[in-house]
Amino acid sequence: MAEFEETKKPRKGWKIAVISLVALVIAGGGIGAATVNSWMPDGLLADSSASPTPTKTVESTPEPTAAAIPAVISLTPATGTESVNPVSEIAAEVANGTVFHAVLKETETGAVLDGELAVSNSSWKSTTPLKFATAYTFNVTAVDSEGFKSTKISTFTTTPATHEADAVLFPNDGDTVGVAQPLQFVFSEPVLNKEAVEKAIKITTSTGQQGSFRWYSDTLVRYRAADYWPANSTVNVDMQLLGMDLGNGMIANFNKNYNVNIGNKVVMEADAGAHVVNIFVNDVLTKTYPATLGDEAFPSASGYIVLTNDQQRYATFKASTIGLKPGDPGDYGSVDVEYATRLSYSGIFIHQATTSAMPYLGVRNLSHGCIGLSAEGASWVFNNMGAGDIVHTVNTPNETIAPTDGFGDWNIPYEQYASR
Repeated sequence: MAEFEETKKPRKGWKIAVISLVALVIAGGGIGAATVNSWMPDGLLADSSASPTPTKTVESTPEPTAAAIPAVISLTPATGTESVNPVSEIAAEVANGTVFHAVLKETETGAVLDGELAVSNSSWKSTTPLKFATAYTFNVTAVDSEGFKSTKISTFTTTPATHEADAVLFPNDGDTVGVAQPLQFVFSEPVLNKEAVEKAIKITTSTGQQGSFRWYSDTLVRYRAADYWPANSTVNVDMQLLGMDLGNGMIANFNKNYNVNIGNKVVMEADAGAHVVNIFVNDVLTKTYPATLGDEAFPSASGYIVLTNDQQRYATFKASTIGLKPGDPGDYGSVDVEYATRLSYSGIFIHQATTSAMPYLGVRNLSHGCIGLSAEGASWVFNNMGAGDIVHTVNTPNETIAPTDGFGDWNIPYEQYASR
């Protein structure tokens, strides 16, 4: 404490001296001399008789400029999100700033996807669909009004392959088929949202023809019109299914727009009672051939059957494929035939009759449901008829084929065709 006191004493003396000096100045120079402040806090005036320094105006300290509000970045999807639908919009929104830089890329390959800024530069969104079962990195930098930058990153993955759905289409793009060919769509996964799928498939014809969908199962749907497609017309199929949830989280992986060409109207009228076939091209009788159809034990199917696209110049038929075993009545073992054009998946063909059946063409029905013709007749069909052309069989006691045993759709009246 002694040291502290010693320090104070000289300072006290200094203050007394200053006060005394100020008093003398006031006494000698009046009040005006008290306004001279240039010496404070720099020291005492050296010469009290010097001209006084002008009075300084003390200005208030300006308020500090408010700090810029930091930019806030919001990313969609949030980091760590899994099973993002590939058509989901990947977006960045910036509050209190603008987008300075945005990159959406495949994490593994580094491939960058396209996107676009909003006019205000406050948001960015992707313009390219994502891939299935792929990891992505979304890196966005924003800048605030003072030029300070901030960055946010989102990493996410898209719908896995286990939830990816596609479809097999028939006919496909550019195919030429006959006037009776229904459009067929076979999905890889069950479709529960059938109505939504129908709305996403737009079918238009060059003639303005309308049609209906029929679901034979959760994976098989077909489309046909009330009447045959007009000969030499075009059918456009526009499928916008990419990203659609078909049900149970199964996501469609494609869009497709394609045209199907319709050829001539070719119709075979097969008469089991008269043992003859008449073939009409664009409603004009063009060919007539003697035939043998199914016998009493295996009568040919009645009604309408559309030719498939399965044609075999040489084919081997085995009785076992239609359920016959050695020793069964009608078992024919194995036979080789030519010019085979398939009518049904269960084994009905138009083909050249076997050598033993040739004498019975136009006379008697000997087959197991097939239509046997001469070499001339079978080869004409093979070379001039194909998928979408139609056979109409009459005067046979058998029922029509099941609609999905090939294409038996035309045996269903149109007013009953539409079905889910």
